Amino acid sequence: MLISFIGAWMQVVGAQWLLVDAPNAATLVSLVQAANTLPVMLMALPAGVLADSFDRRRLLLAVQAYFFVVAILLAALTAAGHMTSALLVAFTFALGIGGAVLIPVWQSIIPELVPRTELRATARLDAVSVNVARAVGPVLAGVIITRLGVPTVFALTAVSVVFLAIALLFWRRQQALSQTRERFLPALRAGGRYVWHEPVVRRILVRAFLFVAPAMALWALLPVIANQHLGLEADGYGALFGAMGAGAVLGALVLGPVRIRLGTNGMLAAAGIVYALSLALIVLTASPVAALASLLFAGLAWTSVLSTLVGELQLFLPGWVRARSLAVLVIVFTGSMTVGSLVSGPVAELVGPRATLVIAAIVMVVGVVAGIFLRVPETGHLDPEPAIYWPEARLAFEPEPDTGPVVITVEYTVAPEREAAFLEAMDALQLSRRRTGATRWELYRDGERPNRFVEIFSVPSWEEHLRQHEGRLTATDQEIEETALAFSDPPARGEHLLPP
Repeated sequence: MLISFIGAWMQVVGAQWLLVDAPNAATLVSLVQAANTLPVMLMALPAGVLADSFDRRRLLLAVQAYFFVVAILLAALTAAGHMTSALLVAFTFALGIGGAVLIPVWQSIIPELVPRTELRATARLDAVSVNVARAVGPVLAGVIITRLGVPTVFALTAVSVVFLAIALLFWRRQQALSQTRERFLPALRAGGRYVWHEPVVRRILVRAFLFVAPAMALWALLPVIANQHLGLEADGYGALFGAMGAGAVLGALVLGPVRIRLGTNGMLAAAGIVYALSLALIVLTASPVAALASLLFAGLAWTSVLSTLVGELQLFLPGWVRARSLAVLVIVFTGSMTVGSLVSGPVAELVGPRATLVIAAIVMVVGVVAGIFLRVPETGHLDPEPAIYWPEARLAFEPEPDTGPVVITVEYTVAPEREAAFLEAMDALQLSRRRTGATRWELYRDGERPNRFVEIFSVPSWEEHLRQHEGRLTATDQEIEETALAFSDPPARGEHLLPP
């Protein structure tokens, strides 16, 4: 995967270099970057649906084949002299679509590659590979362009994806449970419901935005700071950029023991403070050496936050919705980068780049304070594995898969002295019902028999309700439901109601 990442960065640099002598070069070069990242925002969630519906290894192999074909065509047309500016941007957009599919599939397949206890370390290693590729890819592309030309760079981009394809072919994967494939639109809606009704996922997404948006001020304004404030040329800017990548590599070496001591929320808070201090130091110092040291810590903090959030999400998510939820994180991450970059420019025009970094540091600290009230629960002890514990639905007739909506009622009889604890347990059960498929949930008390409660929830179709029976529920959902059911004496009784 590292080799594949390096090839992707080589392609971006090759495409940008091919346009430097064209009319309106600045606009075209920025279009190449936009064409590379825009598909991620547009395609990540649909790609997550595909990754949760199809075999992930085959999908990843298909993406590599797609990359190879597009990159070979790009190299051949460039070598033949037929590559126009518009065609180059179109090819870059096409490769960006492949990248948009690749990211959620790759992230969702990681829990199958390593033991659960190593997921946090793997998230740090994955973050390091992204930063190493960002540093190595452009350097290799520059050397190859100088000696062999841009078409060779594009050809090597095609070759770079072959290594991942070979690794996937030789991967001895455990056989996954066979399930019927979800239809696209219901799967898309189900993924959205899960993210919306799962507080842990929502908090992780909010924490990602609170860090990435102000942090992007440094990424966006670093060329200006390097040139105007520190008096550096292009090579000096490259060294500053490389220092952030070096900080990411350093993070992989030291963050494991630190995270054990600080915990998830302590790590996020410490990283936010370190990043804010790095912003302040860059503003206060005129020494390139001090700036390099500051950026080293900024890179470490950046990797700390992102790897922590991704690692916690991978630990928490059940397999049936893993890729869709990770895709939403990718969208939030990319959107936060876009917002941070777009805001930093106009603010810098008004108050100057240095003042903008100070404002970003203050916003970062505010985000750390907000994190006190938006704590991410420790998720390592939770069990996301499927738990098939609902009994088979026994009906007098077999509904069609698209029959719906299906209404499920559950009747509880609860003693008055246990009512408060029962209602608290039902609050947790409501979230479980909603994130696994329910579009509506209500709890009623019988007016004639106050100790009788009726839970009512509806699911869009019989097919989706069967998915609750056959794999959407986890051991955590089972624990929540058993806690609620334990309050009923006699035992709770459920019924299925379908359209006549």
